[in-house]
Amino acid sequence: MTLERATMAFAGFMVFLSVVLTYLVHPYFVALTVYVALNLFQSAFTGYCPAVTMLHKMGFRNEVERARMQANLPSNIGLTQ
Repeated sequence: MTLERATMAFAGFMVFLSVVLTYLVHPYFVALTVYVALNLFQSAFTGYCPAVTMLHKMGFRNEVERARMQANLPSNIGLTQ
């Protein structure tokens, strides 16, 4: 699974979890839904998402890194040359 797909899966899981917690535990868990939404919105403009940093440290790689690994290319060689 690539980093991009893992990020979408994580965001979807967090929204689902917050809806369930809002319904079953306390209405204030809706704040988690708002936080995830705001984080997705700001990352669309800034390109920074804390979840991406966390998932990258966990070993998920983006499309370019995976292509380099599959082709056994060093990281300092461009793929589009």
